[in-house]
Amino acid sequence: MIVGVPAEGSSVERRVALVPAALGAFSKAGIDVVVQRGAGAAAGFPDAGYESRGARLVEDWNELVAVADVVVCVGPPGERGGGPDTASMRDGLDIAGMRDGQILIGLLDPFRNLPAVRQLARQGVTSFALELVPRISRAQSMDVLSSMATVAGYKAVLLAAAALGKMFPMMITAAGTLAPTKVLVVGAGVAGLQAIATARRLGAVVAAYDIRPAVKEQVESLGADFLEVELDTGAAEDSGGYAIQMDEEFYRKQRELMAGAVAANDVVITTAAVPGKRAPILLTEEMVSGMNAGSVIVDLAAETGGNCELTRAGETIEAHGVTIIGPVGLPATVPTHASQMYAKNVSEFIMNLVHDGEAVLDGDDEIVKETMVTHAGQVVNQQVKEMLD
Repeated sequence: MIVGVPAEGSSVERRVALVPAALGAFSKAGIDVVVQRGAGAAAGFPDAGYESRGARLVEDWNELVAVADVVVCVGPPGERGGGPDTASMRDGLDIAGMRDGQILIGLLDPFRNLPAVRQLARQGVTSFALELVPRISRAQSMDVLSSMATVAGYKAVLLAAAALGKMFPMMITAAGTLAPTKVLVVGAGVAGLQAIATARRLGAVVAAYDIRPAVKEQVESLGADFLEVELDTGAAEDSGGYAIQMDEEFYRKQRELMAGAVAANDVVITTAAVPGKRAPILLTEEMVSGMNAGSVIVDLAAETGGNCELTRAGETIEAHGVTIIGPVGLPATVPTHASQMYAKNVSEFIMNLVHDGEAVLDGDDEIVKETMVTHAGQVVNQQVKEMLD
């Protein structure tokens, strides 16, 4: 089996799907690797590093896709070959040259990238979306969302610190004592917990809120206060550990109860996202107007609509004296470590597919079944099928 590593098609994607250190496991499993020249350069992994680990370099995407049985990518695919859905596809990996029976593995964003899903099905490509990896013990080493959320949570705090007109730690100086920055993190998933930890390392006083009371212990173990909000949160997550979209009445009550906490903090970092759905609005314009001038909001849900109703994806704006940052693709801004983590997840996923040097699509394997989006000319993921219908 040959695994191909392309250069990412997006102009802003600096990560690479496999790093040289990950290739040792493939060699032991009898898997060859081909890498498009320059694929890892932006992440700090030059071509020579791949060659030293036994990979073969190819010049371009067409040469790579002609020989690879499996293609691994980072960002979602696009298609620039003139198909009927081209206008609505994003800038991304050019999937036009992929062939029947070929396998594509990556963060495909299938719920928001439906034209590319259609194209993959038409071309007979078997595709796996790594954001759909089930949260079971056996799949922990493949959990790409957790890896990338770790990077995003860390970088969100750095963005806030750079935009805020205050220093994070308390300082006692000859010119007087400076009070520490107060940070509120909304959502204590992987990104939120990493944001808490990073803000604490910088010396901030941190509080956190999550609709799941069970995370209180994790929040407090990092040195943050857990914000208690009296709401019925019994159905806040599904059996796989992912957040479930609540009704609008729930979010309305939540906003009312959180307004005071938002106003009392210098920085608010929001991380609430629901797979396949628009991000819930947690911060209204009225809540933003109640914050002190100079405060900062970093909305990690910007790509799916934002937790703040004023957020603009990919932009930094100012409203009511508050800076609102809507970052897009944060993990790509820390490409070296993000690529190392992603490559480990991808390697583990491929090894779960491979038996005796060949890819085996075991329909009884929960990991294979849950992540497969297209196969044999059909869209096989039920949720994506419903969205297409």
